[in-house]
Amino acid sequence: MIELDNITRSFGTLQVLKGISLKVERGEVVSITGPSGAGKTTLLQIMGSLDKPDGGSVLYDGQDITGMNEKEISAFRNRHIGFVFQFHQLLPEFTALENITIPMLIGGSSMGQATANSPAVKNSV
Repeated sequence: MIELDNITRSFGTLQVLKGISLKVERGEVVSITGPSGAGKTTLLQIMGSLDKPDGGSVLYDGQDITGMNEKEISAFRNRHIGFVFQFHQLLPEFTALENITIPMLIGGSSMGQATANSPAVKNSV
């Protein structure tokens, strides 16, 4: 479960997120819509631990990640968060399976473990 509590984020004098609270349960599908500049990307970057809010908290299964330092948040992201990017973030010299196992390999898993635990393999059966 991901829970955002009173998230705020500003860029200079422009306040983009003004007290956003949201709870997403495991397995729930959520759509974030709005006009350009409304803060959708900023919200997703905060939810994905790629950016920090100015205020509020971000919890994953009850664990507050808001106060983690860069090393801690990188390790947390590697173990618990997956991203599917819209554009060119896949490395063209690797297969799709290899691309999604790279974070697990960086995290110390063997190729066999990474492949066996890959969402692509689990969901293809």
